Amino acid sequence: MSFATSLTNHFLIAMPGLQDPNFSRTVAYVCEHTEQGAMGIVINRPMDIKLGEVLDQLDIEPNVPGIAETQVFLGGPVQTDRGFVIHSGPKEYDSTLTVTPDIRVTTSRDVLEAIANGQGPEQRLVALGYAGWGEGQLEEELSANAWLSGPADGQIIFSRPPGERWLAAARLLGIDLNLLSGEAGHA
Repeated sequence: MSFATSLTNHFLIAMPGLQDPNFSRTVAYVCEHTEQGAMGIVINRPMDIKLGEVLDQLDIEPNVPGIAETQVFLGGPVQTDRGFVIHSGPKEYDSTLTVTPDIRVTTSRDVLEAIANGQGPEQRLVALGYAGWGEGQLEEELSANAWLSGPADGQIIFSRPPGERWLAAARLLGIDLNLLSGEAGHA
């Protein structure tokens, strides 16, 4: 796959007709897209879990007021017991994937320790699980109009309220999802 067709650092925006309960009305940030498949993290599905619960399970003591109340997101249906931190900044941790010069995804414990001690990345999204697509699967879903895709925007990932991210991501493409039908048509 050439770089030009890779969807790395793009949003996948669920079309209104996508009925899969794992992805209905979601925005996924694509962290990696190669010929072998794709991996993304849903950025607009808050869980009933706060960061304090995750830290407690890892025996990490939060040393920053309010950090335990940080929202955790359901990043996707695959490996929901595994944590992912999308973050900005140049710092890399033990297991960091550099997606762009400013956006990284880290899966190692040290990023959570840094966050708990007030030394972690200021802009971050903590998720459990991820979305994965096998070879050619994402391309098939795109051709079936299950998803819109467009360049990602850090402001939507880190600054927008979760309930606004789906519509805001589509607006980057000039599309108002409220005006689209959930029904597919064929001519």
